[in-house]
Amino acid sequence: MDEAGRGPLAGPVVAGAVLFNNSLLDKGLGIRDSKKLTPKKREKLFFEILKRTGIGIGIIHEKDIDRMNIYRATILAMENAVLELLQNIKGRDKDKIRILVDGNMKLDLPYKIKCIIRGDSKITCIAAASIIAKVTRDRIMYLYDMHYPQYGFKAHKGYPTKAHFCALEKYGPSPIHRRSFRPVRIWDEKN
Repeated sequence: MDEAGRGPLAGPVVAGAVLFNNSLLDKGLGIRDSKKLTPKKREKLFFEILKRTGIGIGIIHEKDIDRMNIYRATILAMENAVLELLQNIKGRDKDKIRILVDGNMKLDLPYKIKCIIRGDSKITCIAAASIIAKVTRDRIMYLYDMHYPQYGFKAHKGYPTKAHFCALEKYGPSPIHRRSFRPVRIWDEKN
């Protein structure tokens, strides 16, 4: 599993979980860390992954991130992604389940869990999970861009870019901004 959206100032954190499947190892697919792929390639691979294996997605929105903090929100998103995946793979021997996690997140699940630093660049199924998480989050941010076009979410996805800071300065935070994140909180304190 992997996540997308820990660092942005706005929008949700999204986790993806992907069932290991030998068909994902087909070198012709080109599955690798989502950050190293173009948006067009990620979209194409998103559908290939959906066709070939089971997935789970966990989404924790900005108000919950503000309430619990980004670390705990990320863990909850990951746990929710795994639980959804397990619902989708009924009939499997759950005693044999092993969870590979990108990074060093301490999940509270009754399975063997192995954390792998930079796992999205080392393990195909983690890379596939990173694609699922990234594409899902990007789509959410495209929808938010239609509601709040002045912020440019379609371009920067809520990450702290110069354009995003300029929009924050001009318009203030939107309803989807993470008020607990320092740059947003500072803006709130100034005004």
